[in-house]
This record gives sequence, structure tokens and C-alpha cells, in this order.
Amino acid sequence: MGMTMTQKILAAHAGLDKVEAGQLVLVDLDLVLGNDITSPVAIKAFQQMGRETVFDKEKVTMVMDHFAPNKDIKAAQQCMMCRDFCGEQEITNFYDVGQMGIEHALLPEKGLVVSGDAVIGADSHTCTYGALGAFSTGVGSTDMACGMAIGKAWFKVPAALKFELKGKLRPYVSGKDVILHIIGMIGVDGALYKSMEFVGDGLASLTMADRLCMANMAIEAGAKNGIFAVDEITKAYVKAHSDREPVVYEADADAVYEKTYVIDLSEIGHTVAFPHLPENTKTTDEIGDIPIQQVVIGSCTNGRLEDLEAAAKIMQGKKVAKGVRCIVIPATQNIYLEAMEKGYLKTFIECGAVVSTPTCGPCLGGYMGILAEGERAVATTNRNFVGRMGHVDSEIYLASPEVAAASAITGKISAPEEVL
Repeated sequence: MGMTMTQKILAAHAGLDKVEAGQLVLVDLDLVLGNDITSPVAIKAFQQMGRETVFDKEKVTMVMDHFAPNKDIKAAQQCMMCRDFCGEQEITNFYDVGQMGIEHALLPEKGLVVSGDAVIGADSHTCTYGALGAFSTGVGSTDMACGMAIGKAWFKVPAALKFELKGKLRPYVSGKDVILHIIGMIGVDGALYKSMEFVGDGLASLTMADRLCMANMAIEAGAKNGIFAVDEITKAYVKAHSDREPVVYEADADAVYEKTYVIDLSEIGHTVAFPHLPENTKTTDEIGDIPIQQVVIGSCTNGRLEDLEAAAKIMQGKKVAKGVRCIVIPATQNIYLEAMEKGYLKTFIECGAVVSTPTCGPCLGGYMGILAEGERAVATTNRNFVGRMGHVDSEIYLASPEVAAASAITGKISAPEEVL
């Protein structure tokens, strides 16, 4: 039996010729990631091990993004611990206010991950880097500590699901609609501890931003990781962002998949996940009038330049509806700067939105947009659990930047075509 993309990467990093689903392997790591919430716990565990230095100061990275710029004293203390540790360890890739961005947008932009890498991060959405053809997955802070100490991690080799994409996306439909459609189809546990592998001619219709968004939300289907077949779009992105040479792994023709799904991209519409799970999906033509009070455009899922461009095109020359707060958060400093130079930020502000410095902010109920009791938000984020963005009696509707922008204009959940 052959191996999947994920299995080939794990085998190579374990020094083995072959691995099978369910096998336990000790894997060499190319990158270990933490943020301002998870890193302090990992630092304490690292110190309790009696370790004095990290395994490789080039391969450990920390990004201050969740509660930074600091929202309160506790957040400030957490960032100070990370700052001091990275200073002592001479960590090369430490990103603080002014240089940081939302971690899962920042690391690909900085070229810290390339095709064929094995990456762990103490954040569940570390699976984002599968868009580049890497194996990446979220772990706990103690696993991060071990990774920092020895540069290795244990894994049970995951079984895989194959998603064969064909066709082409319709106008104003994006990768966010595709992944919400898939999660709605298979459920939040439909890929539990499995690898979601995306292949097919339809990849040509998906930009790198689409792929990063989709891989980011693999965890919302319970997956261990999501991974995309490497094509010319991937190679061009990696070459533009990194000096490192990527390693391309292709699934064997006889690779074993538990199930194969064939998805025609042309049949996917504007998809919205209703409270309180990402699997509760409906298309915009299936819902009635649902008034909203807030829109958030940003996050590690949809805060990239392409996302801001899509939203700006819809909001150009229009006004945010009365009674709606629209918050736009570019995912990195570079994205912020490019959006400013291209006029997108001017469009948002003239429309009546506010633009934040890069931060996770409201996505996890941190700050910059907490919801009150009874309020509804349309958000381009990745989770809509009870109380995720504020009060337990608030509601979050997950959607694409296109739907979010249109909804900000109409004051209710709306398809882009309603305002264009």
C-alpha cells in the first residue's frame, strides 16, 4: 500500500521508509510555534525540565498576537515572559508589537514554512500551513516545551480523507465558502484525527489565500491536519517568500484513504455557518432577514490582502448600515501597509468601518469587538461556539469577506449581489 502526502512527510521526518495509519512515530521538527497565551505555559514547562537552551534558535518562533497590543496587566505579564525568554535564548524569529501579525498569516509571509516541512504550534489553527504542502498541527503547551527542548514530537500517523476538487469558483465565492460547505457536509467530527488532503484540477481555481483559509479550518472538522497538493501556485508563493528550498511530496497512486469526496466548486454558493457550530451551514438563498449588530473582517482565516480587497470592492462608495459596527483587522503589518497603499483602508474608513492594528482581538473574545447579550455578528473568523466572541447569549455567523462586507452594508446577513 502507498502513502498519502502527510504520511510521506512524517516518514521522512522520522527517518523511516514507510509509515502506516495508527503507527507511533518520533518526528524531527522544522519549526516550533507559540503565541502570547500558550508560550508562557510552555516556557515554565521547559524550565521545569532543567533545559538551558532551545534545540535551535532559528526553529523556535513566538508571535505576540492574541492579546497584543496588551489589553490588560495579565496580558502584559505574559508578553513580558515571552520577550524575556526569547531574549535570553536569542530566538531569531520573535515577533512583538510593530513587527508581529496574526501568527498563521505571519509565518507563511515571513517564509518560515515551506512545502515538506513538519511544524507544531501551541495553537489549534497551526494546521494552516498545510496550504503550502507542509504537515502542520496544533499541540498543547507541554508538547511545545518538548519541541523547543529536543526538536522532536511524537505522533500517531493519521488516516486520511481525500477531497477531489473540480470545476471553478463562481464570482464572489471564495475558499471560505468551500471549507464551510465541506464542514457542513461532514460535520465537526467528520475528520476526527484524520488528514484532510485536497487535490484535483479545481485547485487551479483556488488562490493561496483560499488555500490558507481552508487549511486553517481543517481543525473545525476535527482533523489532525489539512494539506494541499503542491502545484505551480504553491511553488510561486514559496519562492516569493522564502530562500529555503521546498520539498514536494505527492501521494502514491495506491495511497489508502478512508473516504473520497468529489466536490464541484462551481456548485458552491455563499455559505454561512449559523450558531453555535461551524457545521450548521446554510447558503444565503436559504435564509430570511437576520439583523446584525457587528461585522468583523480579519483573523488568521480571512485577514489577508485578498480578503481585504474583496471586502473593499463591495464596500466602495457605500455606508455601513446604521446600528452596525464594522471592524476590519489586517492580519500582518505588511498587509496593513499594502491595504493602505492600495486605498482599501480609506475605503473602509469612508464607509464607516474602523481599522485595527494586526491582532487576533475579537476572534477569541479577547478585545476589539466583544459582543453584548443578544447581539449578532457576522465574522470571517473560524469559530462560532457559545460565548466565543463575548456574551454567552450572543450569536456568531461565520462567513466569507464578501458576505461579511455585504452584510455590513445592509445590516443583515446578505449575499454580495444584494449590494452590487
